[in-house]
Amino acid sequence: MRVLVLVAPGQGAQTPGFLTPWLDLPGVEDRLREWSAAIDLDLVHYGTKADADEIRDTAVAQPLLVAASLVSARQLFAAPEDFAAGVGAAAGHSVGELAAAALTGVLPDLAAMTLVRRRGLAMAEAAAVTETGMAALLGGDEAEVLPHLEKLGLTAANVNGAGQIVAAGTAEQIAALVEDKPAGTRRVVPLKVAGAFHTHHMAPAVTALESAVAELPVADPHTRYVSNKDGQVVASGQELVRRLVGQVANPVRWDLCMETFKELGVTALVEVSPGGTLVGLARRALPGVQTLALKTPDDLDAARTLIAEHSAMAE
Repeated sequence: MRVLVLVAPGQGAQTPGFLTPWLDLPGVEDRLREWSAAIDLDLVHYGTKADADEIRDTAVAQPLLVAASLVSARQLFAAPEDFAAGVGAAAGHSVGELAAAALTGVLPDLAAMTLVRRRGLAMAEAAAVTETGMAALLGGDEAEVLPHLEKLGLTAANVNGAGQIVAAGTAEQIAALVEDKPAGTRRVVPLKVAGAFHTHHMAPAVTALESAVAELPVADPHTRYVSNKDGQVVASGQELVRRLVGQVANPVRWDLCMETFKELGVTALVEVSPGGTLVGLARRALPGVQTLALKTPDDLDAARTLIAEHSAMAE
């Protein structure tokens, strides 16, 4: 049996101008301008003209990433039934969960964009209270890394698998980690994010999002949705949205998501735009699984071929 998993990247995957080539595709610019007007954020400008500092802003980066994931995925699947027939499971990393929620039919695209705008603003506001940040630890044994982070007062905000854990905390705590990395860790890499996401520092954003989701139109997913909370498949749309809210202040367990991909029998994984980060983790943690990162429209034909070879319709 062949199983295709589709994943959406999280914050930090954005780079200046990464949306530019996607605007050449029919309908993409119109869709982005429609969403821009609805959420009061110029996605076209930020995705094509803005510099690295501008798109590092949480309130900008999060809507930009979800928009990119949606417009790139919609090039591969014209209708929800095509997605459901072609994709065995879907997931997103952190803010990518909102893109996955839209792609699996839990939220309409515009509702997902409205929610991610509220999420980005709420998290940016929470991050402004204290100077905080995040850093990726490459290599090292989890049994050594986690106690070391606790000693420094840091939180393991992303447990990504494949030898990567992302720590989050105050600027001083991150600086201390750079100077005193755990035994066996090759590198500590500060990330292009503006706060200690998925920690207690984000508690005020949870409250803001609870009110934001109250009136959203929510449906059950038409495709298996793998949750960041614990790597479990969530079949209820309402439960999934509750998890999206709480996840803002709780660790991302991408390692458990990849374990679930294995249990489901994944044979191929496609990461929508701006792809690359999650494919890199999959190549280390899921040997033998074919992977493809959607970076530009030039990658669409290869993605379509991979989907055709590994979708349920190919059986």
